[in-house]
Amino acid sequence: MTALAPHLVEDIRASSRKLVREFGFLDKTIAGTNLSGSGVHAVMEIGLTPGITAKELTARLKLEKSTVSRLLKSLEARGDILQTKSKTDGRAYGLSLTEAGKETWFAINRFGDTQARTALAQISNLDVATIANALSTYADALGNRYNGAKAAESEFEIEEGYQTGMIGDVAALHARTHGSIVGMGPAFESVVSQAMAEFMPRVDRPMNNSWSVLDGGEVIGSITIDGEDLGNNIAHLRWFILSEKLRGKGLGRVLLQKALDHCDSLGFDEIHLWTLKGLDAARSLYERNGFFLADEYLGDQWGKEVAEQKFIRKRPA
Repeated sequence: MTALAPHLVEDIRASSRKLVREFGFLDKTIAGTNLSGSGVHAVMEIGLTPGITAKELTARLKLEKSTVSRLLKSLEARGDILQTKSKTDGRAYGLSLTEAGKETWFAINRFGDTQARTALAQISNLDVATIANALSTYADALGNRYNGAKAAESEFEIEEGYQTGMIGDVAALHARTHGSIVGMGPAFESVVSQAMAEFMPRVDRPMNNSWSVLDGGEVIGSITIDGEDLGNNIAHLRWFILSEKLRGKGLGRVLLQKALDHCDSLGFDEIHLWTLKGLDAARSLYERNGFFLADEYLGDQWGKEVAEQKFIRKRPA
């Protein structure tokens, strides 16, 4: 892979941000409809692929299955889609548009077609072909990061929501991993356990979620988003931890991406996390994904005075 000129990377990123704004994705509704961006994309994909299953739609939209489940329920309540049990797999449901949904699909398609043709009319035919090829190549390259994530996931099982035994498993992972920093006594593990015990009864609320790497039913890696406790449309990233056996396999990136996708799909303005100073690998992962160090201070909530850090990620422009 050849080195990229910094100004080209910045130009592409600036153009990508401008595209997002011009397409209207910063608005609550887009494409001349009263649907969210995810709703518009769901209607388009179902219209283009009648019979697509919820699982297939989840993969295509690159959203969490719980997010897609809520989205489909809202589209069904609007009268835009039908879910019909598959004849070949009783556990799966095929998705199709109702007559009202087809009208929505045609309206979205007309809006997008007009938008594209109006812009492309200002560009020569030769440049239009170049743009089409370049956008297709760039979009495929962006998608490759998900292919890498899927390869990492295939080795271990990753599940959403509460998992039996996870409070004890995750608290123990934290104690064993960070005991050398905060002390090996019961204080740190107790604080983690108590906080998780408070949160887990509400993990299935729409703003919250948790993702765990399982090995024979044991949680050996986990990350959680608490969308309620901080308020002000701020998400709280909590209990991000991996067993030693998972290090270097890319599972940390996989878990973090699931959490970020969840937050972005719900439109949180910021994500906040608190961690211990000295966890350099974790800090590097956070910073590569848009977090910045916002505060550093001494805290004693864990039973021993330690240096703590607060990181913040703002919603991408």
